[in-house]
Amino acid sequence: MSGTPNDLLTHLLRHVSRSFYLTVRVLPRAIRPQIGLAYLLARMTDTIADTHIVPLADRLMTLQLLKGRILGSNSAPLDLSEFARHQGSSAEWMLLERVEEAFRVLDTFSPGDQEHIRNVLTTITSGQELDLNRFASASRQAVVSLDTDQELDDYTYRVAGCVGEFWTKLCRAHLFADANLEDEFLLRHGIRFGKGLQLVNILRDLPLDLRQGRCYLPNDRLWAIGLTPSDLLHPANDHRVRPLYDSYLAQAEEHLSAGWRYTNGLPRSQMRIRLACAWPILIGAQTLEKLRVGNVLAPELRTKVARSDVYRIVARTVFWYPSQSRSERLFVPGLRPQIDS
Repeated sequence: MSGTPNDLLTHLLRHVSRSFYLTVRVLPRAIRPQIGLAYLLARMTDTIADTHIVPLADRLMTLQLLKGRILGSNSAPLDLSEFARHQGSSAEWMLLERVEEAFRVLDTFSPGDQEHIRNVLTTITSGQELDLNRFASASRQAVVSLDTDQELDDYTYRVAGCVGEFWTKLCRAHLFADANLEDEFLLRHGIRFGKGLQLVNILRDLPLDLRQGRCYLPNDRLWAIGLTPSDLLHPANDHRVRPLYDSYLAQAEEHLSAGWRYTNGLPRSQMRIRLACAWPILIGAQTLEKLRVGNVLAPELRTKVARSDVYRIVARTVFWYPSQSRSERLFVPGLRPQIDS
């Protein structure tokens, strides 16, 4: 199926990620296509990694081929129709069918932007490959977990923290190249921003991941409280794992707090980019609030921020943006995000 580059970065992007599309649409035009394309390429690699009906060896080989095309180390056209036909949504099918169009769009960017996109996709795919190999033998009957907090931190960097770096470098190059900002501060907090969003996803998806044999809570931390990864399949163990789980909720909030400092450290004149940063932080904080109650091991509980709340967050941040003090207090660690009043 064919289309225009504009259609690829608008219509298709909207259908594969309705929430992220809100962020993309508010971005300044100078960086919107680069970030939109990087997201689509990452979504392609993620879809390939998650197509469980295709044998693991074939997924790993296809990821390598896709990474080679992204890096420009090979030019042979990719046919992802075998993966596309196994997708449950028409949007995911279309995404894989249009892979070559994405590469043509990539070629239209400046050499510097292409390098940023290729670097972040290299890191993301390394995390996906690591995940596939780590959980190669995992199943509900044989749950496999990460070993240490260091492995968890490394994983969150590879699949999301690196996006904070990419985002920062792209913004710096196109939006405020001459601004007097501390680059080390932005990069460090941008990385934590990405890690925080990924950790929120990990904590939210814990019950479903466990039923696929994957446990991102490190084994050494579970062992210390007398639990094994398989014990987390039983909702009755919620009270035993809750203190450990809450410690990761606190860590996620600390990362989001770093992301908030990052957001407020950007030039006030860059309203669009600051809003694009604020929305996922406030949505993530709302998700953490929901995860603080209920049984976190119950698979029937799907924690999700309502679309109406998302729209309230968007409206509130735009409304209060002219007031620097009020807008900066929309997120305060340890307090419920202010979206209702």
